Formats: sequence, C-alpha cells, structure tokens
Amino acid sequence: MKTRILLTVLMSPMIMGAFAQKPAMTLTFTADSNAQHVPLNSILIENLTQGGDTTLYSPDTVLVLDYITGMNENFAFDDNSFSLSQNYPNPMKDKTTVSLYLPEKENILITVSDVIGREIINQVFQLEQGKHTLTFYPGRESLYFLTARADKQNRTIKMFNSPSDAYASGYCKLVYNGQQKTGTGDYKSGNALNNFVFDLGDMLKFTSLTDQGLRVITSSPTGDHIYYFHYTGDPCPGAPTVTDIDGNVYNTVQIGNQCWMKENLKTKTYQNGTAIPNVTDDNFWSNLTSGAYVWYDNDITWKDSYGALYNWWATIDPNGLCPTGWHVPSHDEWTDLTDYIGGAGYPHGDELKSCRQVTSPLGGGCNTSEHPRWSQPWTHWGTDEYGFSGLPGGYRYSSGYFLTIGYHGHWWSSTESSSSDAIVLGLNYDYGYVSGGALNKHYGFSVRCLRD
Repeated sequence: MKTRILLTVLMSPMIMGAFAQKPAMTLTFTADSNAQHVPLNSILIENLTQGGDTTLYSPDTVLVLDYITGMNENFAFDDNSFSLSQNYPNPMKDKTTVSLYLPEKENILITVSDVIGREIINQVFQLEQGKHTLTFYPGRESLYFLTARADKQNRTIKMFNSPSDAYASGYCKLVYNGQQKTGTGDYKSGNALNNFVFDLGDMLKFTSLTDQGLRVITSSPTGDHIYYFHYTGDPCPGAPTVTDIDGNVYNTVQIGNQCWMKENLKTKTYQNGTAIPNVTDDNFWSNLTSGAYVWYDNDITWKDSYGALYNWWATIDPNGLCPTGWHVPSHDEWTDLTDYIGGAGYPHGDELKSCRQVTSPLGGGCNTSEHPRWSQPWTHWGTDEYGFSGLPGGYRYSSGYFLTIGYHGHWWSSTESSSSDAIVLGLNYDYGYVSGGALNKHYGFSVRCLRD
C-alpha cells in the first residue's frame, strides 16, 4: 500500500496515546525581485499526478503535509466523510465560527494550540451525525491551530487573529453552538484544503501571485523545503511558462529578442514520447554515441535544483529534447545572448548568474547556503540582472564521474565543432565572464531551451 499524505495547514501539537502527533513535511514559499522581498498574495498548489488543488492566501505562506500511513480513502466531501471547515472570518477579530460534519454519532476531540505547540484548549464532545458549529474566542496570539479528531482521522486549520482589547487577558474559549440539519453543502467549499491528497512521488505545481504577476515552480517534494519565486526579468509575452512532456513547468524570461527558459531542463522523455536512456554505468556512458541523461551523482534529489545532465547527442536527437516550439540553442544563438548583455568577456557574466549565493552581499533570498545556489566566490557574485538565473549544475566527466555542482554551470549548444566535440557556454562561481569552447560530446552538461 502506498504511503498517503493528506494536506492540512499545520502540524498538530502532540497529544498522548491515540492522539499522538503525526510526522510532517513543511513547504515554505517566498518571493523576491533583485534581492528584495516581494509579498505573496496567494499560492495555488495543484497535484499534476492525481488532480486536485488548494490555495494558500496571504499571510499564510507555509504548507504542511501530514503523513498518514495505511489510509485508502481520499476524503472526498460527501455524507460519508468527516469534514472540518476553515473558520470564518479568517483572520478573526474577537471571535470566529468553525463548522464540522460527522457521518455518524461519535466522540470528537478538539484541541487548540498556539504557534509554539502549547495546548490552550482540549475538549471532548459527544456529537450526533450531521453538521455542527462552534465559536472560538481568541486571546492575544496572532495565530492558532485547531485540530479535530474523529473516526481515527485528524483535520486541522490555521486561524489568524487580529487581537483587540476585548480579550486583553489572553484567555481563550471554545463554545459549542449546536447541530444544524442542513447537511454539508454550505461549507464544503470553504474546506477545500482537506480535499487535497498527495502520494510520495506526485508532481506538484506551485503558482505564486504577487503584484508583479505570476511565477510557477513544479516539484515532487520528499521533505521540508523552501521554494523561491524569482521575479527578476519579464516573462516572455504570451508564454510566461512552458511545460515539457513529463509535466515539468518552467518559467520563461524575455532577454532582447530571445525567449529563454529560466531553468535547466529536467525531462526524461523526448517530445515524441520516447524515453531518454538514463545511463548510470560509467563505461557505458563513455562509449555512447546516442542521447542519454543522468542526475548529478545519479541522485534524483538534485533534479528540482539543477535539472538533468545530458550528453551532446541528446541535444540533436530527431525525437526532440525540448518541448514543442522550443529547441536547444546554437552557438550563434548563445552569442546573440552574450552580445545583448555587452559581450562574453569581463566584466560580463555575473549578470547571467542567479543571485542565490553563499554570503551574497545582495542579502535577502540571494544570501543562502541552501541549494540551488552558487558557492562563495572570492570576488564575483551573481546579480541576475536579466533574469536568466544561471545555476551551477556541475557536470559528468566523459569517463563518467561527477564534478563541481555549486561551482560551475555548463550548457550545451547544438553546434558541433568536430567529430568528437561540440560548443559549450559556461559560468564559474569565481569568474566574472562567460566561458565558451569545444568540449567532448561525452560530457554531461545542463540544457536551456530557447523558443523557436
């Protein structure tokens, strides 16, 4: 049986015995533009594998996935499901109302805790089948977590508070209002969070909305992670994102007359549906004369940060490496990019690097040690002035071993220079220029796609 994860909006506080705390993964979202924080208005989370979606609204930028092992049901909202609605109003002032639905008579435990997990309310109610409402009166805290447990299932909501003098004493209380005989229809829509299910391995799509527009990230999370939406550079007109055949979604950026992917390619499949061989054997890799890919160090956890590494034959495969309408750029097209920024020689190059770097002087989301990022240079920090957001995916050497993730980024062109070599563009953590030249076709390098 697969391990199923149900989306809630918090990790419930520890409850003894049968109500013990569940393990969880926490996904945090933030946005920046030229190293300055950008407030997030909302984040739409879609499950591209199973379908279904949910949305976080400001000021909530944290998504918590609670692990529940051995559960088969998908908790769709019908008269046979235990449901807990989001409180209304939220944020609250002085009081707020919570609704829940029970498919049968049951004892239900309701707990309320603060942001550090301190339990404030712990009450058990014996409730009949049907819809019930409760009123919560807050204290001074700005955030509360309410968890309801029934039928061996937990449901949790976040409740934001705008404190007033009415409850300056800090005391909280929960009041049962009674049962309503109207069924579940009038509050199901407010409880959409509980209708989101996630299995490990599912691909999620995160779409951020700010005053500067939309940005998209796709990922298959396996643990706690911080996702950064970068708003440097304008998306391509009419094509703010592009999706490959595997369902990976890439942001785009317009630089001069060119429309580029803002991220390294991750696809495992040619655009006609043919699988690209994943070659992990070093000897086999070094003797290939056809397309292949690997993850850095043969570790798929690098995928979301830096994409895949491809040999050169994959870039010219007639089955098509890039999404339809896109292609691997030629040497001349890479030259058009570097000409636009003023040339490939010093002092040009740092403006193509992502600003995410260890000890970056730009601060904010740029100053980070968390991958993806550049390692600490002596002098040359990425500024990402054009939104290209180049990141150092390292490379696979022609004989098979892996090198320099976090230090060097190399991208193939489709241009052959000899029977054994092809042209590559490169960025280095400690150089302030764009490198380029002919390297062996057996290397594994990153790929950026360019719109036709």
